Amino acid sequence: MAKKRTGVGEDLLSIAAALPWWASLLIGLVSYPVLHKFAAQPASVAVAPGQMATVAISAMVSTAAGIGQYLLPLIFGIGAAISFWKQRRRSDLIDGVAESPSAEALDGLSWREFEVLVGEALRLQGYTVVELGGGGPDGGVDLVLSKGKEQFLVQCKQWKAFKVGVTVVRELYGVMAAKGAAGGFVVTSGRFTADAVAFANGRNVKLVDGERLLVLIKQARQSLAEGHSRAATTSKMAKEPASARSHVCPGCGAPMLVRTAKKGANVGAQFWGCSTYPTCKVTEEL
Repeated sequence: MAKKRTGVGEDLLSIAAALPWWASLLIGLVSYPVLHKFAAQPASVAVAPGQMATVAISAMVSTAAGIGQYLLPLIFGIGAAISFWKQRRRSDLIDGVAESPSAEALDGLSWREFEVLVGEALRLQGYTVVELGGGGPDGGVDLVLSKGKEQFLVQCKQWKAFKVGVTVVRELYGVMAAKGAAGGFVVTSGRFTADAVAFANGRNVKLVDGERLLVLIKQARQSLAEGHSRAATTSKMAKEPASARSHVCPGCGAPMLVRTAKKGANVGAQFWGCSTYPTCKVTEEL
């Protein structure tokens, strides 16, 4: 079936929605002053011989900029909103599955939700993910991953009734060879047949069943939470005096902070206290 043609506006909106929301918002904000500068250029009144083409091009640029100075901020503003909504949807989907004790939580997802979930799980593994947005539950290659200069292909199978067979793995392997991909993933909410496992063994195709996918999601969420915790600790330490950041607790190795006694015989006196208090209660004289 021939691919449906889209207009420039639809193409720009698709690009804006695919970008991180903050990037689309930034482009929308910057586009107005940049294009307004071109749109505000005065038109030439007197035209010297041989300059007609230059003047015509200048007039076309000015007209396009005059329209674009309002249209681009609108398109990229809408795209930023769509991108933000998609990001929240992916995060909510990951959180919901990560809190489930078993892979049965995957069975209640639609094929599209399953693809979004797989894409976000792999994104949290450090891959750059492009969702191809197939037209049905079996659309061939569903995701394209990038890590460095290498490209990986992913096929998602939201099959609840039966196992994924060797034919699916062979098909993906053939597409990988044709496109020169470094590797590939076949991801299912269910399981794989013994023939599929045997074919993938020793080849650059990884099979991820429902149980393994759930483990990957939980690991990714845990790593993300630990990263946020470290970032918060670093930010808190950065606000402390340099002397406080350089002192390490002899009990647990965490940074020690300058604290002020609020009660007891030494009220108002400053001392070193472990930043993990009350977990660690080690103190030292300042």
